[in-house]
Amino acid sequence: MANRGTDPSFSVLGADIVLRGSLHADADLHVDGTIEGDVVCKALVQGEGSTITGSITADSVRLSGTTQGPIEAAHVVILKSAMVRGDVRYDALTIEQGAHVDGHFARRDGAASPGLALIG
Repeated sequence: MANRGTDPSFSVLGADIVLRGSLHADADLHVDGTIEGDVVCKALVQGEGSTITGSITADSVRLSGTTQGPIEAAHVVILKSAMVRGDVRYDALTIEQGAHVDGHFARRDGAASPGLALIG
């Protein structure tokens, strides 16, 4: 993983990287490669060509690649290029029209879903 500029709180996993195992970062993370394991980080941005197979836990998640596994985050954005297979627990959720999602959605506080937004 390389740091972006001089900001140590932002890390990038390049498209040519395949990581097998869990990834824990105190930083924001941009993933263009493949992760086969659980991801825990502050904020996750997933590139279109990337794949994550495992659970994702973060404050915010922006998905545009392929994920398989449960996701838990305060803010979840699923873009139209994303393919998500797994349950999503969130505080606020945005799904772009055209996204492929196979799973259940539930607010983390168990309330109804006023934080759900569909864009398109």
